[in-house]
Amino acid sequence: MHQNYYFLRQLAPRLHNEISGKRFMEAFSQEKDEIILVFAEARGKLNYYKPFFIKASLRSDFASLTFPDQFDRARRNSVDLFTDLYDRPVTEVKSYLNERALGIELEGGDALVFKLFGNRSNIIHFDNAGQAVDLFNNKLVADQQIQHSQLTRPLDQSYEAYEQQEFRHEVLYPTFGKEVNAYLKEQMSGISEPKERWAVIQQVVSELENPDGYYLTILNYTPFLSLLPMGEVRDTYTDPLEALNRYYYAHVRMSNVEREKGEIVRLLRKRLQQTERYLENNFQKLIELEEGGMNEEMGHILMANLHLVPERAERVELYDFYRDQPITIKLKKDLSPQKNAEMYYRKAKNEKIEITKLQESSEAREQELQQLHIHLEAIGGMEQLRELRAYIKKHSLKQTTNAPLQGDLFKKVEYQGYTILIGRNAKNNDLLTRQYAYKEDLWLHARDVSGSHVVVKHQAGKNFPAPVIERAAQLAAWYSKRRTDTLCPVIVTPKKFVRKPKGLAEGAVIVDKEEVVLVEPQG
Repeated sequence: MHQNYYFLRQLAPRLHNEISGKRFMEAFSQEKDEIILVFAEARGKLNYYKPFFIKASLRSDFASLTFPDQFDRARRNSVDLFTDLYDRPVTEVKSYLNERALGIELEGGDALVFKLFGNRSNIIHFDNAGQAVDLFNNKLVADQQIQHSQLTRPLDQSYEAYEQQEFRHEVLYPTFGKEVNAYLKEQMSGISEPKERWAVIQQVVSELENPDGYYLTILNYTPFLSLLPMGEVRDTYTDPLEALNRYYYAHVRMSNVEREKGEIVRLLRKRLQQTERYLENNFQKLIELEEGGMNEEMGHILMANLHLVPERAERVELYDFYRDQPITIKLKKDLSPQKNAEMYYRKAKNEKIEITKLQESSEAREQELQQLHIHLEAIGGMEQLRELRAYIKKHSLKQTTNAPLQGDLFKKVEYQGYTILIGRNAKNNDLLTRQYAYKEDLWLHARDVSGSHVVVKHQAGKNFPAPVIERAAQLAAWYSKRRTDTLCPVIVTPKKFVRKPKGLAEGAVIVDKEEVVLVEPQG
């Protein structure tokens, strides 16, 4: 939470007390993705009078501010930054409503803003008109389009808005972040009444806005700075500057085994959440199908009353002998009564197939869920880096990319450690199948319609897991003309059975050997 809006709300006034009235003396960088800002009351003969340092480490994998007591600038390999602002007094340090940003406003109306957006963190110089005129990290070109006024985000956070959003607090409080949401989920466990849940949410907001302290905790084997007592609390601080310094040094001192363990645990827990959501969605679909599965019954009712169905009717009311009451059945006017009955029988058959596929898929995901829990428990007890790396490699727990992609040519999905590539158009399909797919790779395409070629990259010594094939087939169905179908047949075959004779149109191929799976299209 060191970049969280609620922490920055606490940090801004504390920082204001330190540097308000001081002058912005200089900013320099002597290491990639790191910048030092110096504030002081005046320049002395040898150095600054009472300097205050802000060090911003803005790497893509870790970003944080720290406030060292002193910092000696190197004589070489050092570059000056934001020189137009030197010697300007600081007028205010502020946070921005509902945003992860911290601003240092200078005399004349210019501002240096720390945009603390995780792996897209940056420092932006806004002029007195609110335009972005200079960036610390020039690779984040989108930051040039940010307006200073856009950093303040008023949100309706009333109970009425909570009701309108169907009691989803995440829409009202995007500032919480995943850790606070996980803490809230635990606090609201067993509470179903919306007003009671709202009371818990407001209590947590109060704790975030008026924290008892700043907790340095261990969460997922990684140091974590929190405004809430979560994880394994190691220390509690009353000063946000000291808390942030301690957090930064704890992160820097973290051992390689802790770092890699934290990384793999976060990855596995993410997969765990995805699998749980998938199972929950499958369960809801099964309930809907089983509760609404009347297609076969309507087919029987139509067949028993063919003589009562008018020609070209769009609906008909008949006697429902299952429930001893009238029922209105929708019809396609261009079909005969018997063909309409056949249509309902076909729908019923598809429903049964879909239910079977959902049940099979759920069973596979349940096994996957159990395996993820086993992995998490095993990794939790490991203390040796060699043992940890060997376990990760043996079970292929890290996602890998097996094909060099130039310019991100294809849509790419990582699933259970396998890379799935999806062609963007007919020409791109040819490129994927002919140049970037190898004979051991798995090739998929929606049957009998135009759509994207889909390739699952092979991993040496392994068979393609059923859930991976299913996911790739769902993507092949989604990126095809059958996207809106309830079920879509998808061709699955090793790429070695796919060829493109000379003269075929772009994207067209011949498949010599194939299997077909039925899946629900999902993007």
